Amino acid sequence: MEITKYKNKTIPQLRATAVRHFHTFIRNRDKDEPCISCGSRSTLQAGHFYSGGNYPPLRFKEDNVHGQCKKYNYFLSGNLTEYEKNLRYKIGDDRLAKLHFTAERYKVVGFKWDRFYLIEIIEKYKALNKQSPPRGESRP
Repeated sequence: MEITKYKNKTIPQLRATAVRHFHTFIRNRDKDEPCISCGSRSTLQAGHFYSGGNYPPLRFKEDNVHGQCKKYNYFLSGNLTEYEKNLRYKIGDDRLAKLHFTAERYKVVGFKWDRFYLIEIIEKYKALNKQSPPRGESRP
């Protein structure tokens, strides 16, 4: 991994780049799934169960982020009751319990963004997105 190409980037710039690549991955991963909150089959966004702004350690956790329609992600605060019910079905009780534990632990120990962690996220999801074609496209 070539870290030097990121040397002039600030933490907020790295985080924004990481978010872009991660959200693209989530949309591609869940492109054939219904909205996690309402079950509709519409264009999906990357909807967080635990808000990425309020729970930064969970921002890039795949179990915390799933395809969600714009109505529920943007306008109805995620409809978390239905989100959790469907999340339990999708990832199971053990992984859901781990999400809850991580969220609670964050309240106690806090969190600080790390440049190398963000660069790792960028490179990981950039590579995964190259392997998976964007929605509506196919690789030859």
